Amino acid sequence: MKSADVFTGFSPEMFKFFNDLKANNYKPWFDEHKHIYLDEVLAPMKAFATALSPAFYAIDPKINMNPNKVVSRIYRDIRFSKDKTPYRTNMWMSFQRLLTDWQRFPGFYLELYEDGYSYGMGMYMASKKEMDAFRSRVEYQPDEFREMTEDLIGKHGFEIGGDLYKRRTPSELPEYFQQWIQRKSVYLLKNRPLGKELHDEGFIEVMASEYLLLKPLYDLFADICEE
Repeated sequence: MKSADVFTGFSPEMFKFFNDLKANNYKPWFDEHKHIYLDEVLAPMKAFATALSPAFYAIDPKINMNPNKVVSRIYRDIRFSKDKTPYRTNMWMSFQRLLTDWQRFPGFYLELYEDGYSYGMGMYMASKKEMDAFRSRVEYQPDEFREMTEDLIGKHGFEIGGDLYKRRTPSELPEYFQQWIQRKSVYLLKNRPLGKELHDEGFIEVMASEYLLLKPLYDLFADICEE
């Protein structure tokens, strides 16, 4: 297994492995190719997570950066699933505070799959209490919120995600704010195709810069969840 200490880029073999696993999702094939998983998938993902530690320390020193906790498992829990394929054909990293109620606290992620990757930050499993507090904060300081977020969407290309309410919540705010507050949870994300940036050690700086753009909004979410 390759060293998990130094990130030199995600190799093309990583994404080929995901694609091949999609067509051969059974234990004998995986066991035969497990060395590829260990060397070309798991090791570079742990190295990448470790390399991002300074950026996340600058965002929030309480974020857990243990690569063994940050990087997802490839083994699926099939006990209660209709899909009995034993392995995931994608993997991700989640950067979040180590809390017993982690579901309700904002976090960052990076997901890698056979033909691309995605990343973002937000409150992915927010409770009604937190979304009510978020709406109140936006309605109380709309100008500040718009200044904080408008460039993230218009200039930097993030998209707003989160399931919308079936019934619109009453609000007199302009339409810009409705795309934020009419959701059960809220986050920003980008979806990207495979590109040469993934195969270079400079991808660390690329992603560190992207995550740092989201720090003001992360701070707002964290403040709401800590109230």
